[in-house]
Amino acid sequence: MKKDLHPTDYRFVVFQDEAAGFAFLTQSTATSNEKIKWEDGNEYPLVKLHISSASHPFFTGEEKIIDTEGRVDRFKARAAAAEERRKALASKAKKAAVSKQKKEAKSEA
Repeated sequence: MKKDLHPTDYRFVVFQDEAAGFAFLTQSTATSNEKIKWEDGNEYPLVKLHISSASHPFFTGEEKIIDTEGRVDRFKARAAAAEERRKALASKAKKAAVSKQKKEAKSEA
C-alpha cells in the first residue's frame, strides 16, 4: 500500500443545510473559517451546504414525476414531421431539376 496517500487530518466538522435548518456532526477533512457551538457544548468547524437529505426533493418525497411517455410521443411526432419535410424538399428539388432540364432542352432546339 502506498504511504502518505490518504489524508490524516480528519476531525469533527458540523455540516449545516441552510435551506432546511438541518445540521449534523461527522468527521471530515473539509476546511472552514466558521465555527459553531454544537449540542455537546464543544465548538466545531462549520461547513454550510445548499442542499442535503433534509431538503433534497428525492429524500423529502417532493420530487416531480416526469411524463416520459408524452416526451417520447412528442419526439416521435417531431421526427415524423422532419422526415415529411425532407421528402417534400427532395420532391421539390427533383421537380425543379426536371423543369430546368426541359427549359435547357427547349433553348437548345
